[in-house]
Amino acid sequence: MNQHMNIHRGKYRCIDCGKCYPTGQHLERHIRTHSGEKPFECFVCCKRFTTSELLVTHGRIHTGEKPYKCLVCGKAFSRRGNLGTHKRIHTGDKPYKCFVCNKAFREARKLKLHTTVHTGEKPHSCLMCHRGFSQASDLRVHMRIHTGEKPYKCEVCEKMFKQAGDLKTHTRLHTGEKPYHCSWCNQSFIRSNTLLKHQRRAHGNTTSESKQN
Repeated sequence: MNQHMNIHRGKYRCIDCGKCYPTGQHLERHIRTHSGEKPFECFVCCKRFTTSELLVTHGRIHTGEKPYKCLVCGKAFSRRGNLGTHKRIHTGDKPYKCFVCNKAFREARKLKLHTTVHTGEKPHSCLMCHRGFSQASDLRVHMRIHTGEKPYKCEVCEKMFKQAGDLKTHTRLHTGEKPYHCSWCNQSFIRSNTLLKHQRRAHGNTTSESKQN
C-alpha cells in the first residue's frame, strides 16, 4: 500500500514525461526508455535489453524453453503475451478494430499494418530503387529482385524461388494437385490465373462468379 501511494504522492516522478512509479527501481527502469540505455546483454547473441526480465524472456529463444502452454490445444510459447494472443484463436476475440472500416484483428500489430490500406502510407522504402511498401515483409521480398536471393527450395527437383507462395504453386507440378476448378466444365488447374484464362477463352469472358449470379 505504501509503495502504491507513492504513485499518488509523486515521490518517484519521471522528469521527462511526468509519469509516477511506486519505487525508485521502477522509475530507474522507466528512465531507460528515454535514455535508450540497455545494460542487460545476451551472452549468446549480444542483443541488449532495458530490463533483466526482457533478457530472461529473450534467452528462451536460444534455450528453446516454452513455459506458457495453451490449455486448449497444448501449443507452448516462450512469452506470456504470445500465449494471450494465441488464446484468441479459440475464443474468437478480436479486440483491435479499425476505426475506418470496423474490421477487427486479434493483434495490435496486424491492425497497424491494416490501417496502411486506408492511409496509403508506405514507410518501408527500397534503398536500391526507392519503391515504397506498407509492410516490412513486402520490402524483404522485393529486395530479392535486386539481390537475386531465392531462399525457398523444392525438395523434389531443387528449383529455387524468391517467395514461399511460388514454391507452393510449383510443388503442385510434382503432386498433381489442381485446386482451382472451373464450374462450367469441371476442368481443374494448378494456378488461379490459368483458370481465369481458361474461362475467358473457353466460356466467353465468363467467370464462375457470374454463373452463380
